[in-house]
Amino acid sequence: MPDPAARAAPPPDPRVPMAAERTLLAWVRTGLALMGFGFVVARFGLFLRELAAARGAPLPEGRGESAWVGVGLVVLGVVVLVGAGWRHRRYVAALSAAGDAPAPGPLFALAVTAVLAAAGLILAAYLLGAG
Repeated sequence: MPDPAARAAPPPDPRVPMAAERTLLAWVRTGLALMGFGFVVARFGLFLRELAAARGAPLPEGRGESAWVGVGLVVLGVVVLVGAGWRHRRYVAALSAAGDAPAPGPLFALAVTAVLAAAGLILAAYLLGAG
């Protein structure tokens, strides 16, 4: 005879892992936005120099602060991406262990996050080298 408690248990809700993946993707968008904004900030000083040179004006005095701020934002975007992937992996593992929801196989989302984080590090290195 089947256990009455097992029969009464509702099926796992597929919306829970889907919500976790949407949350991961929102953090990925945030990380990418930070990296893009960092790139723009890093290149703003170069733009000002080119603009002054085109007008024949004296070049602005600066020590490249915009490059360092931009690189900081790119690195912050990488930290957001890595943290998002780590939190997503932990949450999906907790869902599987609790038996509340089946694990959706987070390998793809984590691989995308890792690739974007690596791209952010390459972008930060480029900004430091080209500054």
